[in-house]
Amino acid sequence: MFTQNDIKQFNAKGISSEKVEHQLTNFKKGFPYVNIIKAATINDGIIKLEDDKLKKYIKLYEDVLAKEKTVKFVPASGVASRMFKQLFEFKSHKNPSVQDKDFHIVRDFFQGIENFAFFNDLKSFDDKKEVLSELLDEKGLNYGSLPKGLLKFHKYNDKARTPAEEHLVEGAEYSNSNGKVNIHFTISPEHKSIFVNHIEEVKSEYERKYNVMFNIDFSVQKTSTDTIAVDLNNKPFRNEDGSILFRPAGHGALIENLDKIVADVIFVKNIDNVVPDKLKNDTITYKKAIAGVLIEKRNHIYHLIKKLEDDVTEEAILEAKIFLETEFFISLDNKFEGKTIDEKAKYLMGKLNRPVRVCGMVKNEGEPGGGPFFVKKESGSVSLQIVESAQIDMSNPEKVKIVENATHFNPVDLVLAVKDYKGNGFDLLKFIDFETGFISQKSKDGKSLKAQELPGLWNGAMAKWNTIFVEVPISTFNPVKVVNDLLRDTHQG
Repeated sequence: MFTQNDIKQFNAKGISSEKVEHQLTNFKKGFPYVNIIKAATINDGIIKLEDDKLKKYIKLYEDVLAKEKTVKFVPASGVASRMFKQLFEFKSHKNPSVQDKDFHIVRDFFQGIENFAFFNDLKSFDDKKEVLSELLDEKGLNYGSLPKGLLKFHKYNDKARTPAEEHLVEGAEYSNSNGKVNIHFTISPEHKSIFVNHIEEVKSEYERKYNVMFNIDFSVQKTSTDTIAVDLNNKPFRNEDGSILFRPAGHGALIENLDKIVADVIFVKNIDNVVPDKLKNDTITYKKAIAGVLIEKRNHIYHLIKKLEDDVTEEAILEAKIFLETEFFISLDNKFEGKTIDEKAKYLMGKLNRPVRVCGMVKNEGEPGGGPFFVKKESGSVSLQIVESAQIDMSNPEKVKIVENATHFNPVDLVLAVKDYKGNGFDLLKFIDFETGFISQKSKDGKSLKAQELPGLWNGAMAKWNTIFVEVPISTFNPVKVVNDLLRDTHQG
């Protein structure tokens, strides 16, 4: 199937022929649906932190912060073009009219144009299409091709801030250990220089303002994580020059970037989910609180493993079993009770000695996104998972009912512990469920194709982590998917 030129192409990307063959097999057989058995809800998979618990966990985090190395991990490689989809369409339309499907979006954009943080950077044009050219095209602000992290989102009295700047401020507020703030941005290769330059231009301003030192680094999504594209017959999709088309494999590829981070506590939050200073308080409060939950549970895990390692007793076995069942809602597999005491200890240590994540969950108010569910494996074991709608068999009435009963969704608000009980970093690639990828329909040069995404960063790529869900307020979730989202009160400074 593959030519010598194909093999050379694979080698240049750092992808083995075996890996490509496996991806082709995935296209042919598809990915199995996840077996959700019920939605996680308050007091049944999701913790609600009342005021006393909230204060307790914030204090726990603040008390140990000086001893913990924290890193704020921000996926920031997304280009902003999707934010302006309707504006691009309006600009390219010869005779746009109010009857056009998305005209109201364009109307609202121009009605609110003076409220955008980038308004003062636009030149004065009377013609709407000229304004959009100035905003979107390379000869103007080039917002249609820049990463989201570099757009002006929020207006302040003295300046406008980008999402990248807002993440610096967040880092100073809740990830400040002994005056040092570590932040890691994942960016696309073509935007690296402009992103780095922007950070260098603004960093000292925020260091002075918050009396901190920023240690900021960057990584790019490896080309070796790209996946092959196929035609509708599952044959490799070839470009006009005969080369095989590979595509970035989604945010799940970032597990390799995350695996390189050396830290005790890692905060994960998307680049566009930021708010002006006046609304940051809830974000800061709950980030500290869920970090406190993480540290408490992580330390308890270390204690239990030490007990199982030092002296295997029925008491230690029972304590570990109850902890897994009550804190992580893990049901052990069907064969557990038939094991010897040493086999039980080994099994439980395998369950305990894993990366830990505490995930903020928001009440479902109609926003799209994956959700928290109990998932059952063939072995009979059950665990908490973040599941995307594409992973659920919506032709099955039983599964549809479970989804309809879901009360919360995933805003991508994670705090992670990635070291084992001996202080060594886990190999995060060992905790991926490779059966949880996605296949989607795309097109190139007018031809239909199928693309494959790797298991998502916070679902399949973390499927074998120990997981805790904590309710966080809707005020902590303010993503910007379309440009007019910036006109919402939550983005007006």
